[in-house]
Amino acid sequence: MIEHISLRCRNSRKSRKFYQLALAPLGYGVDREYGDAFGFVQAGRHDFWVTKGNVGTPTHVAFHADAPAAVDAFYAAALDAGGKDNGAPGMRKDYGYAAFVLDPDGHNVEAVIWKEDLPASKRSRAARKTRRVRRKQRGS
Repeated sequence: MIEHISLRCRNSRKSRKFYQLALAPLGYGVDREYGDAFGFVQAGRHDFWVTKGNVGTPTHVAFHADAPAAVDAFYAAALDAGGKDNGAPGMRKDYGYAAFVLDPDGHNVEAVIWKEDLPASKRSRAARKTRRVRRKQRGS
């Protein structure tokens, strides 16, 4: 089991604000601060940190969601916090219900609930919603 991961950010205070808003719908909050490092806690574990440092190749970080509504809320909160769309909420074939945003440093941040974790009724409802959103995006 991974104890924690630290994501390097050019401006950890700016990233703290972004993640504080984006991850709130997933149950995360900030409760540790060591200089320019900020620890996020969820369910009693500090498994995600943002720290000041050199940003190399952008990283992909995925956070588990308990429901499609939490994925939707993550996506909206992340965009409101200054993130950039990298994949609207929806079903991904053979994957699950997920959304992707780029954080201020270009890291690809995802919220996902795996397909097998969705009740069958929610799987079909989420798939229908995804088709509607994609049709709307295409202008059909």
